[in-house]
Amino acid sequence: MRCFWDERQRAHAPAVEFFNGALHPAAEHDGRVDSILAAIGRTEAPADHGMAPLLAVHDTGYLDFLQRAHRDWLAAGRTGEALPYAFPVVGRRPLRLGRIDAELGRYAYDTTTPIGPASWEAAYWGAQTALAALGAVRGGDHAFAFCRPPGHHAGADYCGGYSYLNNAAICAVAAGKRVAVLDIDYHHGNGTQDMLAGREGIRFASLHADPATDYPFYWGHADESGGNFLNLPLPRGTAFDAYDAALVRALGWLAEGSPELLVISFGADTYVGDPISHFALDTPDYARLARRIAAIGLPTLIVMEGGYAVHALGDNVATFLGGF
Repeated sequence: MRCFWDERQRAHAPAVEFFNGALHPAAEHDGRVDSILAAIGRTEAPADHGMAPLLAVHDTGYLDFLQRAHRDWLAAGRTGEALPYAFPVVGRRPLRLGRIDAELGRYAYDTTTPIGPASWEAAYWGAQTALAALGAVRGGDHAFAFCRPPGHHAGADYCGGYSYLNNAAICAVAAGKRVAVLDIDYHHGNGTQDMLAGREGIRFASLHADPATDYPFYWGHADESGGNFLNLPLPRGTAFDAYDAALVRALGWLAEGSPELLVISFGADTYVGDPISHFALDTPDYARLARRIAAIGLPTLIVMEGGYAVHALGDNVATFLGGF
């Protein structure tokens, strides 16, 4: 399998995130990079495909905001990373906002996704990494895009869940053919769903922790399926057999769309030892899941999402890739 990575993605270095009433060390840190790269071996660097594929799914104002947010934060006399603290209530009218504090709330939905001096560059090259891997898949190969930071929580005009640009959605639209998108991160791919809902020729299925108990809470409930997306929430403690049964259901539904290409948002935070998640998959299970997916016989792009048990992360990723 061809693997793609760009070293500029390492420069995103969030120090803290805010949740449950306190600041915590950022879970999405560059220790994840070392763990995965050591396990997967040789990688290829992407070419620059420019802004057009990003603009096909993301709002122009949002992309402009990401590029200047940290600079504006510093210009306002702040230090460190930019974090929002005020959010508009659902249904508020759009406003022209001049203060960075207001814009952060306008374009973000949580306080776990700080914007630092290199966040835009890292996210941009993460998207280019995914697009390079898509090119390999168009050529008939399976390919892995090691994207960092993750992407599946980012929507057309918002960041959140450590995500700034939605690599899976960017590639699904850029593919220009019938595409199945399968999200197997622990958390629901809310941004991907928002961006792909109603798009002709694309189906999106997500297996994830029940949002009644887990982030992102407001998307991905069992009754939130229809049209071109399917949500299969699972309870905390889900182990291989129950997870595999849901995967079979998702793959069957995706196949009904006669896809020509598969995009997987892969999160290794389904691992039993993940510090912020609560499923019970073990390392050998990732090969079994991969074989199940590979059996449908589609050219497959695997896009990296979450996974925070750094000591096991590389092995879990390599085991999943090896299953193909």
